[in-house]
Amino acid sequence: MYSHIPQPPHSAGAAQSGFRVHIEPRQIPSPVDSVEADRAKWKNQTYMTLPGSHVPQSTTDFVAIDQGNSSPKFIRVSTWNIPSTSRLAENLSIPVVSIIQPFADLDDREEPVPLVQCGDPGPARCEKCGGYVNPWCTWIAGGTKWKCNLCSHETRVEAHYFSALDANFTRLDYSERPELQKGTVDFDVSQSTDYWASNPPQDPSLSTTSPNPTLSNAVRRPQNMRYVFVLDVSDTSVRSGFLAATCVVLRAILHGRFSEDGSEEAPVSLPSGCSIALVTFDDKLHLYDLSPNQSLPKELVIPDVDDPFLPLPPSVLFVDPYQSRAVIGSLLDNLQQLQASLPSGVTSHSCLGSALRASLEALAYTGGHVVSFVCTFPGLGAGRLVPPENSNRDEKLDDQKFYVPRDNEWNNLGEACANAGVGVSMFMAPAKFLDIASIGAVPSLCGGDIFYHWDFKPLRDGPIMESQLRRLVTRTTGYNYTLRVRASNGLRVDQLTGNFHLSDPNTPTSGTLDADQAFSVSFSLTAALSTHQYASIQCAVLYTTVDGQRRVRVINLALQVADLASNVFRFADMDVVVAHSVRQSMTRMPSLKLSTIREDLTEQCSAILYSYRRNCAAATVPSQLIIPEAFRVLPAYTLSILKSKPLKAKYIDPDVRNYYRYKLLGASVRGTMYHLYPRLLAVHDLDATIALPHSETGVVEMPSLMRGSHVFMQENGIYLIDNEELQVVWVGQSASPQLLLDLFGVDDIFKVDVRITELPVLDTRFSKQVRNIIAQRCKERGGRLAKLLIARQNFDAAEIEFADMLMEDHNNAALAYPDYLSLVHKQITTALQSGSALSSATTRAPW
Repeated sequence: MYSHIPQPPHSAGAAQSGFRVHIEPRQIPSPVDSVEADRAKWKNQTYMTLPGSHVPQSTTDFVAIDQGNSSPKFIRVSTWNIPSTSRLAENLSIPVVSIIQPFADLDDREEPVPLVQCGDPGPARCEKCGGYVNPWCTWIAGGTKWKCNLCSHETRVEAHYFSALDANFTRLDYSERPELQKGTVDFDVSQSTDYWASNPPQDPSLSTTSPNPTLSNAVRRPQNMRYVFVLDVSDTSVRSGFLAATCVVLRAILHGRFSEDGSEEAPVSLPSGCSIALVTFDDKLHLYDLSPNQSLPKELVIPDVDDPFLPLPPSVLFVDPYQSRAVIGSLLDNLQQLQASLPSGVTSHSCLGSALRASLEALAYTGGHVVSFVCTFPGLGAGRLVPPENSNRDEKLDDQKFYVPRDNEWNNLGEACANAGVGVSMFMAPAKFLDIASIGAVPSLCGGDIFYHWDFKPLRDGPIMESQLRRLVTRTTGYNYTLRVRASNGLRVDQLTGNFHLSDPNTPTSGTLDADQAFSVSFSLTAALSTHQYASIQCAVLYTTVDGQRRVRVINLALQVADLASNVFRFADMDVVVAHSVRQSMTRMPSLKLSTIREDLTEQCSAILYSYRRNCAAATVPSQLIIPEAFRVLPAYTLSILKSKPLKAKYIDPDVRNYYRYKLLGASVRGTMYHLYPRLLAVHDLDATIALPHSETGVVEMPSLMRGSHVFMQENGIYLIDNEELQVVWVGQSASPQLLLDLFGVDDIFKVDVRITELPVLDTRFSKQVRNIIAQRCKERGGRLAKLLIARQNFDAAEIEFADMLMEDHNNAALAYPDYLSLVHKQITTALQSGSALSSATTRAPW
């Protein structure tokens, strides 16, 4: 019999004494039990989207049938029973918010989003509020009018859209109209110029004139996506191998990858019909003519990086990657060979801001996507930054200046890209400080993505970067987009939070919106809602597809209204509350001290539980801890937010804090939950059938998770933990030699190669099971690989990363879960016994 392991070494230093050190961890609510119970419930059950039923958790794989309400994969709300009055909402302390992921991936077993052809007139819309026709509007006056479910206005039906009604006041063509049956639809508005994107206002920093002879504010015809790939060719990028790895990745994405025998290992991933341009930069800008009618690319050097311009028109810069295959391949070969000819003693310089300005100029009147590969601090050209002086590590803990751009040019550039319909994504591989607070503002404002590879190693990080770029160009993406959220009478949209630029308070505008991005919307109640009617929310996203179609994706949700506190709590969605709290915390980092944000998070958690106690369980003894079923593990997830890298009360490099801050601002609900509380598996306990393809269905069933604490681990075990970006395989000192042989190919823990980037392919059941689990996780992320580390107990530095992901332990400069639950309980008890408001309770966390 093996005993449980002592707590592994972690980054928190000496342990603090808790509030109730004798609490039994097995007796407190478990996040894993909640996840596993919900997964078991929906394993063989289909979710029907009509209002009135409990919704699967975001961490559950389920199949939804759209019955007029959008799937929870597209939109989730903090409670599926909206409070009827603002007073009730305030008393319950549950924020009225929704998190919307318009292009979320669907299960293969689900129907795709229907496409409705609208022609020149466009879709039917309310004359008053602009809302789109949907399953929850009603038809009156014999079908000549329809009543909007959002504002109750009666709109006359155009002649081309008219249909008579049957005895139930349903249109006779109901079965032929997906927009009247489905909660999520796409309207094709490519033929209607009213829906085309407008060119941005004249920007004095852009020298290019519109290729269209019409006015600068004229609309732009939808066309296939244009990509600009921006490569860092500074000596730092070359010497680290980052440039060579970038060229390998680009070649695989553009032209596919083939093995020595000629068989295809990876297909071409760039969508057909899209055009590309290549830009490189160091202390100068380099643009390339890649026309297919030449044997070698023509390079044009722009030495004046303070005032960059395009020496070639966009029509020459952009080429079809297939037609120009040979020229592009020649250029990538030349860039790969730079390392051999690089002179010694060269100082690394970077004019990233100028390269992005030039790319924006090339896309200013069409929109598109800039994909940049960055390795060097941007000390030259537009938005030039000065490296910060060495400062005290403790100063970086709580100083807001580390979370705002140090030059406003980066904000201006991000807003200019958003207004022009240009998204910017960045692959970062810094060897030292890069100032992500500044340069990361650009993708954050224009809807791009950020990928961070600290201490880049080509063999380890190259395949990961390829999987990330492949996901970036293949996932559902819209560009030149604007969105609008509308709500029914009595509900008002207060604030939208996400990775976009707010051209006005209620209309986000940005360059790109993809399947992995989500944003939150907070509402306030301005009038009493009737419990006899549904409250409605509608989100409309106007965008251009990568293949050049102009569409409007409309997402509809009808919600029940409750006038009892118990019903609001009964249908609450903790995942949304947690994800919204994360977003709110990330947006407050530039304006509030981290210590204040952490205290507010604990207070918000206590306030929700206190409100339930006061409104739904007032007759119980004040000293008894009462938690609503929907929020059973809210303290565990709140503690996980406090331990996350952006808010951690311990020294974290500012670049790391800002990277995770920008990522969490746009993350999906599911991605947020899995990142906050990483999935932990005891792989040594797998039975003989789990994680292997079923003999009849071929489905690979995943094993159950375990709680994230060393209390539940044994020294003879092998464990896998995954937070969506990092996977760590922890090997106990007493692990069985046979298990080691089956998984690593060696039977001695000292012979395990901790430098491997993937598990060896062995013909053993154990090896197949663990590799299937990792492959399934990769599939769930859309094909993105996660970095893999091996941590042997008490031997490897990777054990610190592993220990910091055990969220129920005392680590990350915060309390263990039992102690934190005691803190929350004490705050509630103090407020109940004193009769004071929770905000005035004196019990605070010791950080």
